[in-house]
Amino acid sequence: MQTKTSRMGHKPLTLGLIVLAAALVAAGVLSRRSVAEQVKEASTPVVPAVSILPAGQMAGAPIDLSARIEPWARAPIYARVSGYLKSWNVDIGAPVKSGQTLADIETPDLDQQLLQAKAELATARSNLTLAASTAKRWQGLLTADAVSHQEADEKAGDLAAKQSAVNAMQANVDRVQALQRYTRLVAPFDGVVTARNTDVGALINVGGTPGSELFVVSDISRLRVYVNVPQRQVAAIKVGDKAELTVPERPGKTFTATVQSLSQAINASSGAMLIQLTVQNDSRELLPGGYASIHFDAPQATASLSIPPSALIFNKAGTQVATLGKDNRVVVKQVTVGRDLGNVVEVASGLDKGDQVIANPPDGVATGDMVRVAAATANAKAKP
Repeated sequence: MQTKTSRMGHKPLTLGLIVLAAALVAAGVLSRRSVAEQVKEASTPVVPAVSILPAGQMAGAPIDLSARIEPWARAPIYARVSGYLKSWNVDIGAPVKSGQTLADIETPDLDQQLLQAKAELATARSNLTLAASTAKRWQGLLTADAVSHQEADEKAGDLAAKQSAVNAMQANVDRVQALQRYTRLVAPFDGVVTARNTDVGALINVGGTPGSELFVVSDISRLRVYVNVPQRQVAAIKVGDKAELTVPERPGKTFTATVQSLSQAINASSGAMLIQLTVQNDSRELLPGGYASIHFDAPQATASLSIPPSALIFNKAGTQVATLGKDNRVVVKQVTVGRDLGNVVEVASGLDKGDQVIANPPDGVATGDMVRVAAATANAKAKP
């Protein structure tokens, strides 16, 4: 009886052990299946989603540069004679005509030099008259064999020397008289007095160094505009092109300038070419010596293509761009970048028009990799 009862007590324990064993076996199977699925997922390559866009034709970018304005003609007026300023007739900003008197210089020293030169000329002429009569008299005595040929030649030589002295004295008088004409300072052309650096009674010295000019006359009816154009943009500008000029003192107003000449050389220190433009200034609104902004309209579309900056790949191989080829396979191309315009980058070479550029290439992307086009990009491309 006890044996039967003992057997009945062990029966539930045995069932529990069997159930526990079955649970452990099931857990092991499930665990191995989960690990197998993870391994399978890990071994299956993930196809990255990318957005694509076609490489666009590069539109010409406008050119905006700083420039400086100069008068059409500028003449600093220096003194050719020393003395004292007797009077001046025009002040800064005054319009003048060609030949108009700007100022008069009083030259007492030069006046005395002229008197001395004239006196020396008169003496030389008197000596010449005496030498001429002496030479003529000795020539007559020579015909009568009253004097020797040597003596007659000496008198003739003295006459020639006296004639040379007269010529020299006359040239000196002419020189001093010519200098006296510079006591009156005149305007060389029609223009405006842009500087006056002297006053009545000031000591005037002969000079020609910058800063010693007495007046500056400038022709501002037409102006020259000088601008340094970077080398990569020189090809877009030619003689006769029009440009818009603006100055800070005339906000909202533009002036039309015309390209007149190009220096045809690149400055080695700045990497730019000097270009000269001209602009009419009949209204006198533009001021010489000031700075201006020059705007050249955008040239026609170039052969270059444009892509977003995010499409560029930089690695040890250089600059590359990933494009979408057949069967959604990546084709990596080596490119040469031209200009960085901020929102787009100019590609000078390496891409063909119509290439499908991957705008967000994954890290480590290589030729032959499989990608899938993002649905958002496809929908965006389908929109008109």
